[in-house]
Amino acid sequence: AFYTFPSVRKTGLSSNEFAEKLLMEEKVAAVPGTAFGESGEGYLRCCYATSLKDIEEAMKRFRHFLKHNCPQM
Repeated sequence: AFYTFPSVRKTGLSSNEFAEKLLMEEKVAAVPGTAFGESGEGYLRCCYATSLKDIEEAMKRFRHFLKHNCPQM
């Protein structure tokens, strides 16, 4: 498995809000950084333990989410 811990601070959403909206709107799961402690606020943990095809689709959905929910990005 491959993991990333990207910042979502510039979105204006908390890590919990971002993860929940991403799941509800785009069906892409990510773990809020706060699941790993208070200092994880503003981050997500993303796991890439699936096929390249599924990762590409998830990234497409992630970009769509950012475009429609975080235009400042």
